[in-house]
Amino acid sequence: MNYGKLGETEPHDHSSRSFQDPLPNTTTTRKCSCTTKSVLLSAAILLLISCIVIGLAVGLTGKSSNDTTTHRKPTQAISRACDYTRYPTLCLDSLLDFPGAMTAQTDRDLVHIQVNLTLNRFSKALDFASEINNLPMDPRSRSAYEDCLELLQESVELLDRSLVSVNSNEKGTTTHDDVLTWLSSALTNQDTCEEGLTQSTTNLKNQMFAKLKDLSELVSNSLAIFAAAGNDFSGIPINNRRLLVSADNLETGEDGFPKWLSSKDRKLLATDLSASQANIIVSKDGNGTYKTIAQAIKKVPENSPHRFVIYIKAGVYEEDILKVGRKKTNLMIVGEGMQKTIIKGGKSVADNMTTFHTATFAATGAGFIAKDITFENYAGPAKHQAVALRIGADHAVIYRCQIIGYQDTLYVHSNRQFYRECEVYGTVDFIFGNAAVVLQNCNIYARKPMLGQKNTITAQNRKDPNQNTGISIHTSKVVATKDLEVSKGSFQSYLGRPWKLYSRVVYMQSNLGDHIHPQGWLAWNATFAFDTLFYGEYMNSGPGAGLSGRVKWPGYHILTKPDAYKFTVGQFILGSTWLPQTGVAYLAGLQL
Repeated sequence: MNYGKLGETEPHDHSSRSFQDPLPNTTTTRKCSCTTKSVLLSAAILLLISCIVIGLAVGLTGKSSNDTTTHRKPTQAISRACDYTRYPTLCLDSLLDFPGAMTAQTDRDLVHIQVNLTLNRFSKALDFASEINNLPMDPRSRSAYEDCLELLQESVELLDRSLVSVNSNEKGTTTHDDVLTWLSSALTNQDTCEEGLTQSTTNLKNQMFAKLKDLSELVSNSLAIFAAAGNDFSGIPINNRRLLVSADNLETGEDGFPKWLSSKDRKLLATDLSASQANIIVSKDGNGTYKTIAQAIKKVPENSPHRFVIYIKAGVYEEDILKVGRKKTNLMIVGEGMQKTIIKGGKSVADNMTTFHTATFAATGAGFIAKDITFENYAGPAKHQAVALRIGADHAVIYRCQIIGYQDTLYVHSNRQFYRECEVYGTVDFIFGNAAVVLQNCNIYARKPMLGQKNTITAQNRKDPNQNTGISIHTSKVVATKDLEVSKGSFQSYLGRPWKLYSRVVYMQSNLGDHIHPQGWLAWNATFAFDTLFYGEYMNSGPGAGLSGRVKWPGYHILTKPDAYKFTVGQFILGSTWLPQTGVAYLAGLQL
């Protein structure tokens, strides 16, 4: 990931310009004539009369031409709503200027108005970004620009979807958690865009930051007002949702898969799919529909409500960066098994591109599923950030897949994700991002890093307390690879470190190897986020699970059972409402 802090905009420089014109010399001893005195006296009287008239006019209108909001008082509803936010001044200023806000009576009304004005601002920023496509850019700046363009487009869609949902008076399929997820993702998108821009050329950076100003804060305010209006948050920094999960309602279907999967998708995941069941077959030897994965993805229908399956035969597929865009919904890619169907790439930040851009494979289309595939980035540790798999798709499922890299291997970027029976390999921050994600029954392998490096399994970047995001690692194994095992005394390995202020990670009912440092968690720098992060452990086992030497940060918790339940599939990602449609097996609650 990019570790630099977001650069502040430079202050305006007024030093080159004087706003005072030279005045005539009033100390001269030269006498003036009576006629001149009369003219000056008449002019002074006229000037005085003019000032009186203007003053009366201003008094009658109640404001000057340069004053539009300073004398307007917010309504009680606006004041109450803005009190919920982290940026109350911006909240007041933006709502006072937006049509309809002054007559709004309820938090629900103001949620709609706040999301609407945020969508308007994002749309304008997207229009501007689209217009400067032909601006000369070096490769690093072009990479950051393309990231922002993609992320702005997605955020406009997420905000539009949220606006429709909060404006609807009818009960539908959209839940409170859906809107929280979409607003959380829009905020994450903006954070990713701005971080990428910090290392671009000054010209692009300044132009973009001028248009992106306040966007993150506006989404944050939308999140805060929406969360408060729903009364869905409790003391622990995790949603206290209406859907409660208990031991009595965690049952799965007879096939062992959760009930939130459709019967068709359950069958697709439960059985060993044959090529004949797929819509498209990819085979390097030409015995399929296409020879490349990129060709197959192009043929996937857009905005499809139905499952579309690409079957990828065994082989090593090294193509340019592969991406399933946001319009390619409900796509499932199936290989012939880990280490049989392998998608490889070697992009890294050393190639003068953003971390976001380096992914060997990326998916943002909702409902994405991957099964029986290896995703690998072979750039190596010396090239630092190099992503093997990036997922920003909502309701994404990665099942029986292998994800291999070193630094920044798995980018769980945004939205709701579920990983089951996967293997993840890496060194520094190798599971990172700001999705609401559960990894269940997975093997997580720490590799031997470069000299002087420490292994950190997670780097979660939740930046706002109202985001419903975090990383939950449940019933999994955290182990060392053979090369680390023989030299683990020379390297320290940690469960995670806080990338952003409200970083949130839990390990529950998992086996932790003896390579894990007794402190468990690593500081990002000094005491950053110690009070605001939320790190938790619950009933872990293994030689690395001892709690006596753990960090004493205020944000670190040994979880109680009720709190642990809130990070399970059933509650944290509401898996019981959508996972049954995918067919993947899962445990909705805690292991009994």
